Amino acid sequence: MNILIALIPALGWGIFPLIAGKIKNSKPSNEIFGLAIGALIIGIITAIINPSSVSPKIFLLSLLSGMFWTMGQAGQFISMSKVGISKTMPLSTGLQLIGNTLIGVIMFNEWSGLRQYVVGIISLILIIIGVSLTAISRGDESKITGKDFLLLLFTSIGYWIYSTFPKTITADAQSLFFPQMFGIFIGSIIYLLITRQTVAFKQKATYLNIFSGFSFGIAALAYIFSAKMNGVINAFVYSQLCVIISTLGGIFIVGERKPKFEFIATLIGLVLIIIGAAIH
Repeated sequence: MNILIALIPALGWGIFPLIAGKIKNSKPSNEIFGLAIGALIIGIITAIINPSSVSPKIFLLSLLSGMFWTMGQAGQFISMSKVGISKTMPLSTGLQLIGNTLIGVIMFNEWSGLRQYVVGIISLILIIIGVSLTAISRGDESKITGKDFLLLLFTSIGYWIYSTFPKTITADAQSLFFPQMFGIFIGSIIYLLITRQTVAFKQKATYLNIFSGFSFGIAALAYIFSAKMNGVINAFVYSQLCVIISTLGGIFIVGERKPKFEFIATLIGLVLIIIGAAIH
């Protein structure tokens, strides 16, 4: 049962980009707001079934962390629309792993002793090599440019803040779930207003993307339980299997084309990313 719970985040986080990728005429604006609605619905249901209370300060901070997550997801959806799911997801995952690791070391002193530093540095090197391999392109079509990389790097700051937030406070992770989902919803509205894409509020593609929000929300909730049942490290490693599902799904389900050389490089890169996450 513990393993099954641990695999739900991998499935949910791996599938939601594929759902978005299969929706006709879906744009990043539709995807980010539709996902936010779906995630909020899961948050509301969870709050009704298992009500919990937090201080106004913790609620506000949780809400802000959710808003920062929206920043990261907006960058991911924009990148997916430009270079595809199979290139975006490994790069985005790698940046999240690297950023969260460095934050953990610098801010929370999570590495102690020579062994941890050696293993940690090796894991980062493997992740960097893996990400580089998945980004290989022999043609101009769907090639990751410096601008694409900088977009994902900058917006990944939102993911780093969202992931780091629970470590900065003393509170039950489950009690933070609803305010974070609410923050994602508010953040998506702000994103549409700032980018002047409010037409997404009334487009069909937006509301079809609610299903991707269900996938994300269920995965995020399952991750909380997985961390309790399997430990944070094991839960984290299992959750990173999502990059395999989303990357290969982008190729075989969404139909993104990859020459044989790029496909083999991507497979090797995925293996290195997973190994790097596992020894993290």
